[in-house]
Amino acid sequence: MDVNTGIKRALTCILASLLVACTSYPDNGTGGIAEQYVGSDFSPVMPEEPLGPEHGLRFDWKLTKLHLDSLIQEGAQWCFPAAVLQAQEKQNRIARELEGGLWIDAANDIVIQRKKLNDLELRLDYVLSQATCAPPAKGAAFDDQMSVVKRIYNLLNVDNQFAYDSIEVNPKYMGHLAEAANILKQYPNIRLSVTGHADATGTKEYNERIAKGRAQQVKRYLTIFGLAPNRIDTHSLGEELPLYEGNTPGVMLTNRRVSVDVIADNYSATESSHTGHGAADKGAQ
Repeated sequence: MDVNTGIKRALTCILASLLVACTSYPDNGTGGIAEQYVGSDFSPVMPEEPLGPEHGLRFDWKLTKLHLDSLIQEGAQWCFPAAVLQAQEKQNRIARELEGGLWIDAANDIVIQRKKLNDLELRLDYVLSQATCAPPAKGAAFDDQMSVVKRIYNLLNVDNQFAYDSIEVNPKYMGHLAEAANILKQYPNIRLSVTGHADATGTKEYNERIAKGRAQQVKRYLTIFGLAPNRIDTHSLGEELPLYEGNTPGVMLTNRRVSVDVIADNYSATESSHTGHGAADKGAQ
């Protein structure tokens, strides 16, 4: 073995030992995906800690957690199961960010979480004013339905932006609509609630109108792709509850969107024939 080969091998061994030495692992039970970590129940002010901005963020996290818990107690997990799952995952992610000292990321996610919970509260109040959402029976069928609900929710709440002063669906989102409609044909007890949003550049009346047009356009394409119109409700929030605050082009684009809730009718056909209609049918427009 020549000198150069020996030097290369020695350097390789040194680098390998350094990499191993620098490897860190999370505490037992706290590894994995951030959204799935549910062990964070820290106090807003930790004992023997000097007060700092992070304590305000921890307090905000507690407030959003209490808000989410109250919505669940009111029945949000039965009326809007996918939205609740997403909110719980976001809450867990914020907890991990706070524990990791990612203050800016946590602050941004807390703002988003507040908006989503306020939006969820408005939707829940609307549904509960017309119907009662009942918990489904547990089992394989329930797990399958929840999996589909979450898949549809994720599919229809990305790439969902609109061009300025337009109700036209972008091509990528149209593909999502086609895929979702194809899946939903196999699950007739799952319905959709589509809410249109606008940026803050127009008048309140105009923004409500164009937001409604965006929701109706999404419904139109879903029906073209084979979904029954009576399975889709449309609503408008206009410029209210923007996803982000600000007036930059990127923020404006993000706020010109639709948000879609996935509603599972928990009544069987037999039960519906005796009780009238399921909760989701009562809320249909």
